[in-house]
Amino acid sequence: MYDSIVIGSGIAGATAARKLAQEGNRNVLVIEKRSHIGGNCYDRKDSHGVLIHEYGPHIFHTGIEKVFQFLSEFTDWYFFGHEVAANVSGKLIPVPFNLNTLHMVYDKEKADRLEKVLVSEYGEGSRIPIMELRKNENPEVKAIADYVYENIFLHYTMKQWGQTPEEISKEVTGRVPVVISHDNRYFGDKYQGMPREGYTYMFENMLNHPSITVWTDTDCREKLEFLPDKVLFQGQEFTGEVIYTGPIDELFDCVYGRLPYRSLDFQFEHFDQDSFQGRSVVNYTVSEDFTRITEFKYLTGQDVKGTTIVKEYPFAYTGALGEIPYYAILNEENQKLYKKYADKFANLSNVYLLGRLAEYKYYNIDAITERALDMAEHIIAGKQNGK
Repeated sequence: MYDSIVIGSGIAGATAARKLAQEGNRNVLVIEKRSHIGGNCYDRKDSHGVLIHEYGPHIFHTGIEKVFQFLSEFTDWYFFGHEVAANVSGKLIPVPFNLNTLHMVYDKEKADRLEKVLVSEYGEGSRIPIMELRKNENPEVKAIADYVYENIFLHYTMKQWGQTPEEISKEVTGRVPVVISHDNRYFGDKYQGMPREGYTYMFENMLNHPSITVWTDTDCREKLEFLPDKVLFQGQEFTGEVIYTGPIDELFDCVYGRLPYRSLDFQFEHFDQDSFQGRSVVNYTVSEDFTRITEFKYLTGQDVKGTTIVKEYPFAYTGALGEIPYYAILNEENQKLYKKYADKFANLSNVYLLGRLAEYKYYNIDAITERALDMAEHIIAGKQNGK
């Protein structure tokens, strides 16, 4: 009845399902544990009519042309240059720290001198990871690095990850650079914005195909069994492709132990006023227990009465009911644990692991879309070549 089964309807699963159905001529079953499609990108209107992101803000940005073209088949876009400010002891400054921030922190004479030093040392437009900048032997450059480290990076990172920056993977710390530019945008990608009608609308269009069937409110473990040498679907051997995008450890009841993640507690608030903070995102890098406040109407461009915000409180994921694993904690020990779970698929050539949870790594939306497209293309080509 089905040629392919995709577990999870987030960006990874929905992209793969559409590609397999549309270009691979497959009958695809998508199994989703939640009551809705869209994974963590799911959005909806709250009781006040404000379009909110249920699982925290997701800003689309990419320079990958094929990703943009693919997603544009299913949505129009509301384009904007996403900017973030950091609240440092009550003062709002642009982040990542850039040349504009430099001029806000230092007097003009000193800022002009330091700007020339940074441009000469690293080049206009470069993005320098803060941990690398701290190694600079120029005392004035090191002073800048120390300011950024202490006021923007250190406390925010410890709140977000529950670790010091030195304990965190370079893959994570490298995502927080000092930017040698006067561009206040958080991202430098060609395309930046939001699906005009929301992410959920985009996902509905992606999965709206005559060869795609979606089961929501369905735990894949009730339908599939992964044995050492074969996959069973509803008790019968299934030889088609199975793309799994969920938490790999929980698929096997955490038999080797739980993979560590950071989770988030989202606290939504609505105000009967035009604006709360006058911008989309403010990071609280020194004070407060939460890491940031997002005001949604500035992300979506929605013209609506009143405004809704969300505060994010990070904590260690335990697997308790209602908790969601968001960020893999990448270190050597955890990678070894992940490999033990991945090895359980060693003899299952028709099973593919895809996404943040299944691969235990961090992906931006565009990167996982590209990986899903490539994986589906590989599967289609393999079948067409008789492999």
